[in-house]
Amino acid sequence: MGWIITLKHLRAYHGIHELTFEQITPQFLEDFRTYLQTESVTKSETKLSSNTGSSYFNKIRAALNHAYLEGILRNNPVQKVKSIRPTQNKREYLTSEELKALAKSECRYEILKKAFLFSCMTGLRWSDINKMVWDEVHKFDGGHRIIFNQKKTGSLQYLDISNRAYELMGEPQERSQKVFKGLRYSAWHNTALLQWALRAGITKHITFHSGRHTFAVLQLTYGTDIYTVSKLLGRSELKTTQIYADIIEQKRKEAMHSIPDIFGD
Repeated sequence: MGWIITLKHLRAYHGIHELTFEQITPQFLEDFRTYLQTESVTKSETKLSSNTGSSYFNKIRAALNHAYLEGILRNNPVQKVKSIRPTQNKREYLTSEELKALAKSECRYEILKKAFLFSCMTGLRWSDINKMVWDEVHKFDGGHRIIFNQKKTGSLQYLDISNRAYELMGEPQERSQKVFKGLRYSAWHNTALLQWALRAGITKHITFHSGRHTFAVLQLTYGTDIYTVSKLLGRSELKTTQIYADIIEQKRKEAMHSIPDIFGD
């Protein structure tokens, strides 16, 4: 989907029915980068965020790099053009105590509660949880393993889940049936998620994606190495997971208080 939207922005910018590789010069790319940062808008007519613009521009870079490697281009114009630097957005997550409070609180939609807690315990995105069917759930080594293709990347992932996470899935149904049947993404459900958090005494702005953030932070907090966490999240690059290491306040405090008292007896 991201590639299609990128193509739409590229067409809106150049206004040419057919664009050839010869027309894509370093200056063309610099102008397109400026267009994404200053003029391009979303469907709702709002300006693109720097992260969104960065994502679209990087797809153009990836396409040109691939064309160069395949010998379609003799010179790669993108090598002379800088990327759009993304901004680091605040990642809202729950502490273990907040997660316990949430589990004990009532949610308007029970299926939403189960799916969100499942995300917190597995790190799965909403899109993968929503499309999950029982055919992707397998018994493995005394527990359960989910084998699925990530909707965002299309890559195959093997994910062993805990017994508690498996319980949230409910009783097994027909292999073609969705695990979290009835799960919806709407303004009503987003509001219900916030209301549920408030009932648990949590004032953070929680979205469904906060479940994925919660999983990553808790794994790192309890000692799982960052490489393993990256693989559990289904990421292809370690640097996208390193962001979570910067938000573990507990580890920071422990590090600061680990220095011996040089003024002691």
